[in-house]
Amino acid sequence: MKPTERRVGYGTAIGYGVTDLFGGGAFAVIGTWLLFFYTTYCGLSVFEAGSIFAIARVIDAILSPIMGYITDNFGNTWLGKKFGRRRFFLLISAPLMFLYALVWVTDMSYWYYLGTYLSIELLSAMVLVPWETLSAEMTNRFSERTRLSGVRMICSQLGGLLAVSIPGVIMMFTGKDNSLTYTYTGLIFACIFCVAVFTTWMCTWEAKDVREEFEPEPLTAGGGSLWHHLKSLVLDLFSSFKIRMFRQHIIIYIFSFTALDVFGAVFTYYVVYGLHQDAASVSGYLSVAALVSVPSTFGFMMLLEKLNMSPSAALRLSYGIIFGVLVFLFYLYISDAAVSWLLFSAIFSVFGFARAGLYYIPWNIYSFIPDVDEIVTKKRREGIFAGVMVLTRKSTVALAIMLIGTVLQESGFVKGQGVQPESALHAIIGLLIFATGALLAVSFYMTFRFKLTRDTHKTLIKEVARLKLGGDLDDCTPECQKVIKDLTGYDYKEVWGGSATRKTVRGELPAGSGGALGL
Repeated sequence: MKPTERRVGYGTAIGYGVTDLFGGGAFAVIGTWLLFFYTTYCGLSVFEAGSIFAIARVIDAILSPIMGYITDNFGNTWLGKKFGRRRFFLLISAPLMFLYALVWVTDMSYWYYLGTYLSIELLSAMVLVPWETLSAEMTNRFSERTRLSGVRMICSQLGGLLAVSIPGVIMMFTGKDNSLTYTYTGLIFACIFCVAVFTTWMCTWEAKDVREEFEPEPLTAGGGSLWHHLKSLVLDLFSSFKIRMFRQHIIIYIFSFTALDVFGAVFTYYVVYGLHQDAASVSGYLSVAALVSVPSTFGFMMLLEKLNMSPSAALRLSYGIIFGVLVFLFYLYISDAAVSWLLFSAIFSVFGFARAGLYYIPWNIYSFIPDVDEIVTKKRREGIFAGVMVLTRKSTVALAIMLIGTVLQESGFVKGQGVQPESALHAIIGLLIFATGALLAVSFYMTFRFKLTRDTHKTLIKEVARLKLGGDLDDCTPECQKVIKDLTGYDYKEVWGGSATRKTVRGELPAGSGGALGL
């Protein structure tokens, strides 16, 4: 990809990033409140509520990758040429955001709740998959991508802040046990999401799809058939995991984000049933964390951009702090100690700082993955990577909630009861402390194997540019060859038209690669 001539300032970055009010806010509200809303006000059992998320996962397992493949190829259509292969979907999705308000209506049937939740899954794929690609399309400069990622995560943290604070504010007027709190919350967020997505459509652009350096792909018989496109989609999807950096990144991303999904979904139960406080306290504690997360995201952005801290080191800093918070919450439960609101808020301020890094860094890393993929495949496949990322992100929320629902039901949790049996309390603590900690431990270990830094990315970009200008493969330095091997998992002689390129593009499993296990 050639460097774009347009520069990305903070104004453009804000216009791009506000869509993460939807990406971060919508699923923060779902992760924090929806299971509680379903089981408390909608008459659903924990198992029924969990099944809604499970069904959505099956559908989304197909939907997000398909959306990524569509956006990679939509530029060949009349609509894509006129409105853009990515931004067209933002334009048509903005008014559809009001579907989000329909999720938070009470006294409806199970099928209503299933249908409304599935509509949000479809809408999020239409928005988030093409939107995720824009940071890689708008610029290939490290500092500008870091800026785009940083601002979008600040917007995501703002969305998370609104997710926990807006219900708390509404409770001041509707009461602490009124279902209208969540109905009004859904309507307010629908308005915010509509404005945000339309703003991004106005403020962003797409890179021209520059392919003249490469030989065009031959048109085979049936090349435009449905079977051909389905086959290409499946091959692209599986071939994305043949890039070592992407495999490592997905493990870090899935396990760390799922850890916070588990934490967020169970924390309400921990406070209400374990500490015997009300739901407004949950909103207060999480609001403190979310408020601190906003400037903390900028702080992590400066650590990476100005102090040149590696993403792996910054992640380990975040994980270490969260481990400490989990120890504090466990001690608080087993000791039954009285802790002032001020101390609890201070702990969650520290937690908010760590959470900001955990959320920001993986999404910052994502924007560099297509660069690593390009030296192997000689293609720009932002869409397919965005599809996989959005799929895994939404999966972490819904899968975590589904499993939590199953565990709570099996432990004897009784919906609508103010006091729960001891077995249910033990399940809540086990999920909040030990499940969250175990998931974070996997990500912590993987950071020691992850080799992307500002310097290694710079080396990669220079080498791709040299090769595009006709540089000889034999002229690559040993240091550069090692960087390519660390990031891609392939020897240098296998990339850029070599055996890895042919096997990856065709979707074959490289001999001796060990598949996805060659981390």
